[in-house]
Amino acid sequence: MALTAEALPAELRREIVQLARTPRLLVASDYDGTLAPIVADPSQAKPLPESVHALRSLAALPATTTAVISGRALRDLATLSRLPAEVYLVGSHGSEFDVGFVHELQPEATQLRTELQIGLQDIVRGKEGVTLEAKPASVAVHVRRAEPDVASEVLETVRTGPAQWDGVEVTEGKEVIELAVVQTDKGNALDTLRHQVGATAAIFLGDDVTDEKAFARLHGPDLGIKVGAGDTLGRYRVGDAADVATVLAFLMEERRTWLYGEQAPPIERLTMLSNERTVALLTPEARLTWMCHPGPDSAAVFADLLGGSGAGHFSVRPHGGNGTQRSPLPLGQRYVPNTMTVETRWSRLLVTDYLAHGTDSHRTDLIRVISGSTTADVEFAPRPEFGQVPVRLTAEAGGLRVQGTAEPMVLYSPGVQWEITSDGMHESAHAVLELTDGDPVVLELRCGADDLSPAQAEVERRDEADRYWSEWMKTLSLPEVERDLVARSALTLRGLCNTDTGGIMAAATTSLPEEIGGVRNWDYRYCWLRDGAMTAQALVTLGSTDEAEAFLDWLHRVLETLPGPERLHPLYTLQGTGLGPEAVIDSLPGYAGSRPVRVGNLADQQVQLDVFGPVVELIAHLAQATGRIRDVDWELVTAMATAVSQRWFEPDHGIWEERDVPRHHVYSKVMCWVTLDRAVKLAEAYGREADPSWGPLRDQIGQDVVKNGWHPDVQAFTTAYEGSDLDAASLHVGLSGLIDPADERFQATVTAIEAELRSGSTVYRYRRDDGLPGDEGGFHLCAAWLIEAYLLIGRRTEAEELFQQIVDTAGPTGLLSEEYDPIAERSLGNHPQAYSHLGLIRCAQLLSA
Repeated sequence: MALTAEALPAELRREIVQLARTPRLLVASDYDGTLAPIVADPSQAKPLPESVHALRSLAALPATTTAVISGRALRDLATLSRLPAEVYLVGSHGSEFDVGFVHELQPEATQLRTELQIGLQDIVRGKEGVTLEAKPASVAVHVRRAEPDVASEVLETVRTGPAQWDGVEVTEGKEVIELAVVQTDKGNALDTLRHQVGATAAIFLGDDVTDEKAFARLHGPDLGIKVGAGDTLGRYRVGDAADVATVLAFLMEERRTWLYGEQAPPIERLTMLSNERTVALLTPEARLTWMCHPGPDSAAVFADLLGGSGAGHFSVRPHGGNGTQRSPLPLGQRYVPNTMTVETRWSRLLVTDYLAHGTDSHRTDLIRVISGSTTADVEFAPRPEFGQVPVRLTAEAGGLRVQGTAEPMVLYSPGVQWEITSDGMHESAHAVLELTDGDPVVLELRCGADDLSPAQAEVERRDEADRYWSEWMKTLSLPEVERDLVARSALTLRGLCNTDTGGIMAAATTSLPEEIGGVRNWDYRYCWLRDGAMTAQALVTLGSTDEAEAFLDWLHRVLETLPGPERLHPLYTLQGTGLGPEAVIDSLPGYAGSRPVRVGNLADQQVQLDVFGPVVELIAHLAQATGRIRDVDWELVTAMATAVSQRWFEPDHGIWEERDVPRHHVYSKVMCWVTLDRAVKLAEAYGREADPSWGPLRDQIGQDVVKNGWHPDVQAFTTAYEGSDLDAASLHVGLSGLIDPADERFQATVTAIEAELRSGSTVYRYRRDDGLPGDEGGFHLCAAWLIEAYLLIGRRTEAEELFQQIVDTAGPTGLLSEEYDPIAERSLGNHPQAYSHLGLIRCAQLLSA
């Protein structure tokens, strides 16, 4: 029967993969010789079941249209093919688009059709093996079953006779000539369908001479496939109808994967590796599913998380997971306590993963130690630049060399025998490892290096990496409530820090969706002033100040590039530079089919006036922890206060970066108040000279918030001065100290937000229309704010209950994503998210106190 997809030409497979990713796809095919094998009796030409199934499945996909364009009469085509109604049928070489077509002929065309019928009957009378096929607007003469000399005589008589009549359209195919009284052209039919459905690309498959008119209309990303022998305009060729079934089935699978994504691991079950220079994510099955190079905000080398296996992965599993047999699921996955080393364990297989610590900031070494007493399969499939750069692999004595990348990359794997395969664009390597106890196999992926020589002993590198994290953990002061989970949160926040620059990532990933299948997919691999300051502050409260000082130094360098602090953008790259334009990676289907996959973040161009407050709040915590305030930090305080004095009265886009018109957000005004309040208090506590305008302006902003932010009809502080909608961020009116938590207005705000925005175990940011389609989950950070508010107003029981619910949503290795869907009970958004972990730390500290 049909070939496997791997047996199709590699270039054709690559073209089909690209075609499957077009926004609106038209799949069109001839019938005889294409969907149905050629048989002696045309009335017995049945389509292959595999082709019918593939067409039906394609037709059921969104933004996908299927059609059969045949020389047969439409009524006969429908009767014989029995294709489902979802498949468009076009008969008579493109002249019949519906069964009632014959009634639309003009009287003179009907008369000519009758005369053709009579004339052709006279020609074929007595000619054995020659048959006429009457159609609504044409008559076809078939000579397939006639002797060659009889066939030749009949065709010549038709060509020199009725084919020359005025108003007759002639179409010749394999052993058939058709005379029509209307225009017949499969190319016109293809163009008509393309226009009707708005197709952005089309594929056409055909075997006959008449199909060349359709091939001639293909252009751009279109794909033409000739079936069988003969000259053709089609760019590719397959052998027969069985191969057509294979092409259609492969296209269907690729299209479905593109639209819906491959089966994706739950977000909360992804585990992060870090060495404070880059990050990587593992699935519960020890599949490296996400890693970028040369930095965590660079293009991905392994983007399986957003694009399936074709986007790059590095997998280790027990042998036997190929084909129909599935590999057994792991028994478990865990972090080695107080480290960023991950162990994934099967019954007789252990995979240990970590990112090595080193002095070269341009190099990343991912080390995978495979041990046990079984046979293991390893697949190495790097796909640089999100899979858009062709990759070649070369096996050498020390391992594999990756060729075709701007940055050098090798996989050090001495003694491993690799089998290299190609899909036409990329190469992958597969190895089968025979493991014995006490003799592990060590694989070192060296990004930014081309050296395949032996390195430092793996045991020493592992000890160095583990000791780095565990020694740091000894310096922390952890709360008693959920001590282990707080420890993991601290490690996660530290893992999002960049040791070379001081920048701090908001999250490790891009485009993990806020709604499965939705468009709320953002790139969080950058350093937001707000997020970075809040992360560093959380670490300061645990006893670690290096990250805060490094972050503030990073911010100071950013300020040196600006004409004034009021010009600060909300976010920058980890290097402290501005972001490029936000872009979409069209070639990736997204996590579980959630598109678009974005690179960059348009919020870079927004006005967010709240960003100054968290910076000064961080400096206040750092000064309290160290007993002093650095001169450079006081310069930052002055800069932030100056920025507030110049811009506090403007509307902005707010903490949630809504892509809508700016508003006077309550949270932004509160953070402007925080900026000046903390600045005044820092000056008093550490003998610094405060601008005399700061105190009066602080009071003015506070009065403005109380006057304009409170909505008496809603009985709450609302999102913004202009409306009555609620926002969890407005809880900071009390959390910040702008008003006394005992104030009835704060207590009423807590009650209103609880009623409007809390749903079971989570708290939504808001419920308003923010100009984007779709929904989102509740935010762990918002739930943390509500817990803090509960504690401030004396509702400890509710605080403890909600905190426990947050704890229960953490993944098995203790990581939290950005959001949680309480209905589907699944995590959403980028992962792991700094906001979520710093919120958990804050709540645990408050509950312990």
